[in-house]
Amino acid sequence: MESQKSSFQSLVSTIKRDILSVMGSHSFLSPSPYDTAWLAMIPDPHRHERPMFEGCLNWVLQNQNEEGFWGHHDYDRHEMPGGVECLASTLVCMTMLKKWHAGSPLIEKGLKFIHKNAELLLSRYTHGKFSRWIAIVLPGMVELARASSLEVVFPESVDRALADLFINRRQILEREELVDKNQYCPLLSYLEALPSTYKISHETILKHLDSDGSLSQSPSATSRAYLSTGNEACLAYLQSLASNCASSGIPSLYPVDEDLTKLSLVHQLVRLGLTEYFDRENDEILAKIYRNYKHEKQITKSIHSIAAELYKDCLEFWLLRMHGYRVSPSSFCWFLDHEEVRDHIEKHYEYSSSVLLYIYRASNLMLPDEYELEKARIFSKKFLEKIASRETRDSSIISSSHCRMIEHELGLPWMARLDHLEHRTWMEEKDACVLWMGKFPYNRPSFVHNQDIVQLALQNYVLRQSVYRMELDVVKRWSETTGLRKMGFGREKTLYSYFAVAASISLPCNSDVRVLVAKSAIMITVADDFFDMEGSLEDLEKLTNATIFEALDDLVTEFRMKCFKQSGKDIKKNLQEIWGETFHSWLMEAKWSKSGGAPPTKEYLDVGMTSIAAHILVLPSSCLASPTTPLHQLWSNAYQPITKLLMVITRLLNDIQSYKKEEKQGKLNFVLLYLNENPEASIEDSINFVQLLLEQLKKEFLLHVLEELCNLPEPSRRLHLGCLKVFHMFFNSSNRYDSETGMLHDIQKALVVPPRVPNLKPLRPLPEQLGPKPREFVTKSLYGQVGLECFPRKGFVGYQVSSRTGPVDIWEKMYKSSNFKSCFA
Repeated sequence: MESQKSSFQSLVSTIKRDILSVMGSHSFLSPSPYDTAWLAMIPDPHRHERPMFEGCLNWVLQNQNEEGFWGHHDYDRHEMPGGVECLASTLVCMTMLKKWHAGSPLIEKGLKFIHKNAELLLSRYTHGKFSRWIAIVLPGMVELARASSLEVVFPESVDRALADLFINRRQILEREELVDKNQYCPLLSYLEALPSTYKISHETILKHLDSDGSLSQSPSATSRAYLSTGNEACLAYLQSLASNCASSGIPSLYPVDEDLTKLSLVHQLVRLGLTEYFDRENDEILAKIYRNYKHEKQITKSIHSIAAELYKDCLEFWLLRMHGYRVSPSSFCWFLDHEEVRDHIEKHYEYSSSVLLYIYRASNLMLPDEYELEKARIFSKKFLEKIASRETRDSSIISSSHCRMIEHELGLPWMARLDHLEHRTWMEEKDACVLWMGKFPYNRPSFVHNQDIVQLALQNYVLRQSVYRMELDVVKRWSETTGLRKMGFGREKTLYSYFAVAASISLPCNSDVRVLVAKSAIMITVADDFFDMEGSLEDLEKLTNATIFEALDDLVTEFRMKCFKQSGKDIKKNLQEIWGETFHSWLMEAKWSKSGGAPPTKEYLDVGMTSIAAHILVLPSSCLASPTTPLHQLWSNAYQPITKLLMVITRLLNDIQSYKKEEKQGKLNFVLLYLNENPEASIEDSINFVQLLLEQLKKEFLLHVLEELCNLPEPSRRLHLGCLKVFHMFFNSSNRYDSETGMLHDIQKALVVPPRVPNLKPLRPLPEQLGPKPREFVTKSLYGQVGLECFPRKGFVGYQVSSRTGPVDIWEKMYKSSNFKSCFA
């Protein structure tokens, strides 16, 4: 355990020292061998036999891959949008090395790599259909290499592909203007790759320089512009770039907004589940971002800055809103009001896929009456669906990994995703965080594949899996000991219950919360089924009564004991009331089913929102998650709006997926009751009504979760959100909770199988015995040291139950005078 702790601390310290402390625009994007080689191509004006930027030359010398190429390359032919890019990078790196008479062995390795792999890399482009950027850049680099007398030999099997490639380029050069507004990136931004026969005047180049002296903020194009014109502004840009980046490699786009760098890093840590290790740093970054956010900002400077600006604005909105800051959708929905920007995205939606994906993700946090956010969601969804269905004009632009992320986003609502599994998805998909900014596809932020960050994320995930497995054993033993697993009727959901709780409440320090909430979920399932099947259990009544009430008494006593030890709060009365009203709601539903009556939907919902028992999962656990908050604030007699909304939403989610089963069983259901009250409506009308109602209620719920409109502290609000996500996951498109096998694959991924992370060093072995030791609370209250004697074993069920009394009769006697009031205002 000590070695594991040391490993974690070492990784965290390294990340804080090497990444968080040196963040800047120069460190955002991964180094580009292609652009680094182009800077290294520039001779020193005073010593022409040497490069001006020797640091770039040294970087190229030190960063050839073992296989002989420079750049990113994946040997899976279906995962290589950047595969041909590595051909272009390798060609220009070899050309540069030959120019300076350096790295002869590296050149030989590069030539062998090209000869061996060119067929594989070019084979995905069938019938001569190459991406525009490939058709422009790769022929230019082939010509450049051959002009430097490099003996680049391609296998005969690619002769046809190369011929098609050069034909494609000729057609592009004949068809397009040098500066064509209809193109995502104009030809001029590929200046370094244009053939020598394509004449461009110095005046044209200088006319289109940006204010910082760059050509489209492209280091490679600006290098070519300087070599052609000797312009001092170009030189100043390149010198600034080299002074910041030469030793670590030149990015393909420079500069990048510094806030974007910081936002992207925080986003990466959040998506990997690592925020607990960097709370202070993340809070400081977001506080600074919010200070900048409150100042009015200028809209995009140029049409080609759209991607970076929109990406930043979407990230800013998502992170700030998720962390409780009040932000307006207009901070990124501005593009809807700019026709030129909107048209540009529509024309080049394949190139804008990553930005469209972040617009759609941001719209997941929609609150009531945010109509422009709804418009942005509809806009982005239209084009993402085209991409997901492979309806693109250039399929090579979108990698299968990136496409899977789009399908995941469209196919599974954000509120139906469990955080623990989302962390795994973010780790396993290598293109989860790619961007198209500038002229090349799939720019990856430098920290996305940083070995230390990914290693920490992987070790953290595997550690949690081991903790979860041990906690599951605890829950299973409790279920066995209490007899709940051997009831002989209903649903045995120990595994499902624990998995759902663990995957949604992921912090290791919340072990008590996870275990007790899972026990509560098991208890709810068994007791609910007991009422549903009461008429057929006469022979088992004695055993059943004793088992259920003994288990319930054990559970509430444990909750009460832990809460009292931790904070001095005695929640006995609260537990009695919350379980009492829930059993009373089951009683009412059993009576309705037995009588065949159909109560009004309002009356049904008043009872059904309690019988779903979501409040039992969040209110007692809130006392453990927020020990310093007064009990009356956490758990008042009149439930807070966030709790009422949770109760109603979870009931409706259940009913919309269970109405067929419950109709056969003669049970009540909101979907069916709505039909009774609206005889002119069809079942589809009823479902649509419930779905629209759910959308409205979820927006209202999210408002209470994110913007502190209730008095509950953040841990309690997050428990409410986690609970809703669990119900949404179970009842998203079917009733997965009642399925015997529907959850097993997700359970394996959450609890057993380690993530498969691409391009990662082998995981350091973990100690066999992992997980937290049993927690020992030494909290003192006004009453002094807490002892178990404070909690008598029969403190909840106050009297003996007759073996001849059925469950309906028992709870009717206990609550026969109850004035049950609607919890939903």
